[in-house]
Parts: sequence; structure tokens; C-alpha cells
Amino acid sequence: MIESGRPRLRRSHGYGRLVRLSPVILTVVIACLAYATPPEMAFSRLLPAAPALAAAMWPVLPTVLLGTVCLLLMIGLSLVFPDLGTWWTCGGIVAVTVAAAYGSHVRLQRERTLFQVRLVADAAQQVVLRPLPRRFRNVEIESLYLAAAAEARIGGDFYEVVDTPYGVRLLIGDVRGKGLPAVGAAAAIVNAFREAAHGEAAMTDVARRLDAGCARHNAAHPPETPMERFATALLVEIPHRSDRIAIVNCGHPPPLVHGPKNVRVLEPSAPSPPLSLAELIGDRYRADVFDFAPGELLLLYTDGVSETRARDGEFFPLTEWMRRQPPVPPRDLLTALHHDLLRHSRGGLDDDIAALAVRLRPP
Repeated sequence: MIESGRPRLRRSHGYGRLVRLSPVILTVVIACLAYATPPEMAFSRLLPAAPALAAAMWPVLPTVLLGTVCLLLMIGLSLVFPDLGTWWTCGGIVAVTVAAAYGSHVRLQRERTLFQVRLVADAAQQVVLRPLPRRFRNVEIESLYLAAAAEARIGGDFYEVVDTPYGVRLLIGDVRGKGLPAVGAAAAIVNAFREAAHGEAAMTDVARRLDAGCARHNAAHPPETPMERFATALLVEIPHRSDRIAIVNCGHPPPLVHGPKNVRVLEPSAPSPPLSLAELIGDRYRADVFDFAPGELLLLYTDGVSETRARDGEFFPLTEWMRRQPPVPPRDLLTALHHDLLRHSRGGLDDDIAALAVRLRPP
């Protein structure tokens, strides 16, 4: 997997250290100003700000120690300038330090809770989006996942790859909606695919099994809104020792193939229903067969890729972008895609993004 979760801004080591020392720097600056300026300016009354700032980044004990230092500084300043209103300022320092210590304690508890939640999210990701081997026999595969939510690890987009007696079978899809309900539906579809991919010879029957699994999940966990919960999906079968692939497109964006001369869009000959909507619009699933030669790159993606917007509202030109790419391994293609999506959107992703890049090696 190229990336999981929303990309984080990286700070330099020196800048982070400067931020952590800012309460000490603030204390020194206030003390110097209080000593170097006339007593009427009363810079010493700003000393309670130092432990208040420390509470945002320091543990409890260092915060209390800094408050104590500020208190001693205030007492020392009162020996030089007797008319500073020392006791009022000292009382303020004590009160702010106590409140800052409590705030630091609460912040640390929340950070520990967030850390545990992230561990659970990582475990859930391993279940829904488990790491893929980079190679299944003669098929090279690389994956990319970016969750739009700032603290999310997974969302409503999903993918899976399994090696079966019928060939390497791939799944990528997108559940309508966001949050935990979408994650639950994605997990139900992925689990159904892992079973059906081994048990069904026809890809259309695999699609029907996924539809049934998604429908059962929705019946057990009905959506809160009146809108029907469904998922678009793309199923691909790469037979062993073959230069043709079968695709069942259940309302999903069509994949792209980067060949030596051009880029092909693998449009379905007839639409297949999205998952969980077969009862409403019928279960007429259709598998299309396309050429896929060794050395060509197959890109599967969710609509979060093609619908990534720039600030002026322009969509990411995926097909044109693909045409500009040189013949590269799957990992390099997704690394470039990741970089250019973030540059196009200025880091502001509005939807989850998932992509699989596949290349068939010569036998």
C-alpha cells in the first residue's frame, strides 16, 4: 500500500523543538521586559500566560514547574519594583498554573484515548483493507488508499485481490455514504468477495453473491436516511496464462489500460446494477472480455480519483494524466498519481480515494 490515511504535514525537527520550548521563551521574554521597562507598563502581569501555553504541549509536572518558576520570578521582581501589585499577580499565576495542570492532564487522557482509537482503526483496516502481496504469480499489483477524513484510516472505498483456481480476481468499489455505516457495508462486501471468488466459476455469479451479501448487511443494519445504501463495484478476473481479462462493472468508473501506444478506457458493453440494487432494477450482470497484454498497466480506481477537484472546481483529468505517464512499474504509477492528486486539490480531498495498479509480467 502506497499510503493509508490522510497525508500529514511534516515539520522539521528544529521547528518542532522551538515550538516545545515556546513557554520557556515566553517566560524569559516577559521577565526581561518586566525588568527593563518602567513598573507602570506592568509586563509582569503577563507571566500567567506561560504555564497556560505549556498546558497545550507539556505534561503535568513540567507545567507545574514552569508555573513555580514564574511565581519565583514574580517574587524576585517585587524586590526590585515594590509597587508591582505582586500578590495579585502571584495569585493569578497560582490559579492559572492549577488550571493549566488540570488541562494538561485532560489533554493527555484524550491523547491516550485517541491513540487507542487509532489502534482499533488500524486493526479494522487490516481486516477490510489488508496489505496485498505485490505479486500474485505473474501479476504485479500495487494499491493506494487515502481517506478524506482527517483522522480516518478507512472509509467507504474498498478493494481486495485473491488468487483462485480461475485466475487472479480483483475487486474495487465504493459504498455510498461515509462514516462507520459505510465501513461496515464495505467490510461485508469484501468478506463476501473473499468467499465467492473461490467458490464461483463465473464472475457474474460472484457479483450476485456480493449483491446478496450487501443486501443482507443493509437489512441487518438499515440506513438512518431514507436513501437506499448501495455500492458501485468493479470485478476483474485475470486468468492464468492468458492475455485477456474479464470485467463485471457494477455502476463503477471504467478502468484504464496504459499500453505501449495509447490509453484505453474499458467501458462496459451493458451496465450491470450496483450492489444491493438487484431487487429493484434486476440482476442482469454482464462480463466483458478485453485484451490485456504483458507489460501493459491496468488502473482500477474509485470516483474519488476522477472527481478530485481543484479550487476552481476543475476535475482531475485522469485519462489525460494517464496518457502523459511513461511505462513504469505499478508502484511508481500510483506514487505519481498520489502526488498529482494532492497537488491538484492543494491537499484538500473531499472524498475517499482508492486505486489498484496491475501489470501482467511475461510468463
